[in-house]
Amino acid sequence: MPLEKWLIKVKKTISPPTKPSVVIKRSKIGVLAFEVAGIMAKLTHIWRFLSDGNIHHLRNQSICLEGVSKLVVSNKDGLLMGLACAEVVENLRILAVTVSRVSKRCEDSSLRSFEPVFDVFANTGHDPYGWVLNINDMEAKNIKKMERYVAATVMLYKAMDELTVIENSLKKLLHDQEVVNTTKQQKILDLQQKLLWQKQEVKYVKEKSLWNMSFDSVTLLLASSIFTILSRIKTVFGIAHGSYPTSAPRSLSASATVYPSDQTLKDWNLASGPMIKSSKHQENNEISHGFFETNSKILTPASSTLGFAALSLHYANLIIVMEKMIRSPQLVGLDARDDLYSMLPNSIRSSLRSRLKGIGFRASDPVLAGEWREALGKILGWLSPLAHNMIKWQNERSFEHQNLMPKTNVLLLQTLFFANQEKTEAAITELLVGLNYIWRFEKEMNCKALFN
Repeated sequence: MPLEKWLIKVKKTISPPTKPSVVIKRSKIGVLAFEVAGIMAKLTHIWRFLSDGNIHHLRNQSICLEGVSKLVVSNKDGLLMGLACAEVVENLRILAVTVSRVSKRCEDSSLRSFEPVFDVFANTGHDPYGWVLNINDMEAKNIKKMERYVAATVMLYKAMDELTVIENSLKKLLHDQEVVNTTKQQKILDLQQKLLWQKQEVKYVKEKSLWNMSFDSVTLLLASSIFTILSRIKTVFGIAHGSYPTSAPRSLSASATVYPSDQTLKDWNLASGPMIKSSKHQENNEISHGFFETNSKILTPASSTLGFAALSLHYANLIIVMEKMIRSPQLVGLDARDDLYSMLPNSIRSSLRSRLKGIGFRASDPVLAGEWREALGKILGWLSPLAHNMIKWQNERSFEHQNLMPKTNVLLLQTLFFANQEKTEAAITELLVGLNYIWRFEKEMNCKALFN
């Protein structure tokens, strides 16, 4: 009988009370702490990206990728920096939308009006509440504070996860129909003590994290950071309002020959002639659209791009598969070739058939095989980085990772998203023709070796 009373007492310890013992104040962030921590981590990442060193690297190296100049736009750094700026602004706008939802629960009326005030600031630069900080204050006050809150909230998530594990283990042990003996009783006591300690740990970490902060204090920190970051973006990229040039690269045809095509490589080196809107059209555009509306239009891919055709990610995977095959053609089997062919869209299949028509079935020329290896190496040298960047960019923005801080500074302009579809398909076709030759060459050499 005493044992049964003791078990009932233990169950009461871990069971939730019928009535809440603590009244949760509406002004506290509570469970939204985890979403807010994700916003703070992303804001911190954008701020770091906008440092003088990173912008210098972007201007002098990142946008100078050979593949960007061949497939996106050549010798037009202003347009590329415009694309970079537009993407950063769009990322900030998305975060501001989330902050706007949080601000609706503030008691301060100025914070509740965050959304319209931010739009006015973006369009005119007017900052009625003085939320813009200088660089030193932003770094010392906001950035370091947000980094501390993010770290503490991550600790809280782990502590609460551990608490759930302990509670489930204890409940499972209590509901076990096994006869209660001394060993089981000791396990229950240990888990009960561990549960009490973990509850204290969660309570302690909550005090240090965002959990117990008010909506007003959190929103003020986020609003000040977003205003300061947008001000920094405008300063870094030299803009006053939402006016950017847009580009739509002209399509380019490639030659069709079974040999490595010098003309094709020359064509890829030609500068893409971007069609820039007239100043009068831009002026009218600025009047009819706000800063963010104008900015979003820049990121809309032209009809000649892979992004418009929704093929950028597929072609990235295709290029990476071919890259592996080209490096080790002797290991490519018939099934792998069939799988690769099944990945090709009709446009590339048609181009490939015309290139391979009438070339015969023998591939025994070692000189030609060497020329193809060299040509394929050159093409992959500038095409492969765009494909790998496309995968990185996509992975960092996938649903599973959307609340995590990006690990790289890869921008859309460094991927295949804005790449000209015709020129990209010409490069892929060239890779396929070369892969076909060196694969058959390796196969014939192996057959001769076995025969001899």
